[in-house]
Amino acid sequence: MIRKNPSGQLPHISPKAFIDPTAIICGHVIIEDNVFVGPYVVIRADEVNAEGTMEPIIIKQDSNLQDGVVIHSKDGAAVTVGARSSIAHRSIVHGPCTVGDDVFIGFNTVIFNTHIGNGCVIRHNSVVDGMDLPEQFHIPPMTNIGPHFDLNSIEKVPPQYSEFSESVVSANNALVEGYKKISNEF
Repeated sequence: MIRKNPSGQLPHISPKAFIDPTAIICGHVIIEDNVFVGPYVVIRADEVNAEGTMEPIIIKQDSNLQDGVVIHSKDGAAVTVGARSSIAHRSIVHGPCTVGDDVFIGFNTVIFNTHIGNGCVIRHNSVVDGMDLPEQFHIPPMTNIGPHFDLNSIEKVPPQYSEFSESVVSANNALVEGYKKISNEF
């Protein structure tokens, strides 16, 4: 469902993107080419700041938001998901937040008030809250990262995880094409 926010803003969605009919895209949202938005995703840009304005939620080209992902922002702060990034099932990205290019965010992960550098891999059931991650960091499953976390205790992304992230992007890019071809069949 595509709908206006209370400020009257409608999403801008590339005709080359695929939005599942069960997804809700609301307000000041920009979705670029070849983005896959899976079933039951919610992207909601509707809160304003003290001045009554809001920044957009931007999903850049070739990215994918898998089943049940929620993206929202507090007080109209910006959220950007970079190009070729994957956000896996039931994850939450809450602004203010920037997710770089070529990032993989695993199942049930929560990202809030952070900048995730390009090429990071954040595995399932993790939380990154209030601490920025430099490029190419690998966050193991079930890791909680906060303002006082020692990033020196974490390794760079191993090659097998980079390859896995690339394969997820490729698979979801193929889904965009496939679903767009059959979108009028039901």
